[in-house]
Amino acid sequence: MQKYLTIYHELVKKIQSNQWPESTKLPSENELTEIYSTSRETIRKALNQLAQDGYIQKIRGKGSVVIDTNKFDFPVSGIVSFKELATNLQLPANTIVNELAIVEADQELQSKLNINLRDSVWKVVRARKISGEKVILDKDYFNKDYVPELTREICEDSIYDYLENQLELKISFARKEIVVEEPSEEDRALLDLEGYSNVVVIKSMVYLEDTSLFQYTESRHRPDKFRFVDFARRVK
Repeated sequence: MQKYLTIYHELVKKIQSNQWPESTKLPSENELTEIYSTSRETIRKALNQLAQDGYIQKIRGKGSVVIDTNKFDFPVSGIVSFKELATNLQLPANTIVNELAIVEADQELQSKLNINLRDSVWKVVRARKISGEKVILDKDYFNKDYVPELTREICEDSIYDYLENQLELKISFARKEIVVEEPSEEDRALLDLEGYSNVVVIKSMVYLEDTSLFQYTESRHRPDKFRFVDFARRVK
């Protein structure tokens, strides 16, 4: 077995046995080099494997920190509101509405929502708090032709509940893209990033039953809290 894998397995044992519990800062690369009498490159490979397997997060300016391996499952394939997710996972959660406004579609929104330039669009920016930490930033854009009215109260509760039960819209399917990005200034201002150097972004275009595209969303997640899951079936 390559030496970095031997070191990796020893470090995993310390994490799994709770010798290094969640939020523990690992020894520095230099310290681990001395402990295991090996090269810095070997230590770096072991730490990279730990990060890849979800045991640690490398935080700029802080080093490597043990993260909670019991992440929340975030369903990628379904269309689930934050309120439904929090209820299903039995999480203490609430929503902060940072922005609610009608904006004119620029070229990017024109492309995302398949509308005309300067058409009216609802812009909703909401920070989602779970267990007291702001870990999701949702940026939603709704075609005003389909969603003529929104209020802060609706946005604090559940927009989908309002759309389906009051406007009687039939939300049907979504096209999604998942990317990892560096945090924007807005992310840093509105999320509790705790030094994390990336965010996981789910970009969704959401359609009604008649195939009308009515919503574009960027859901920006702190990487340590969620495991993005899907169900797949082999089709021959």
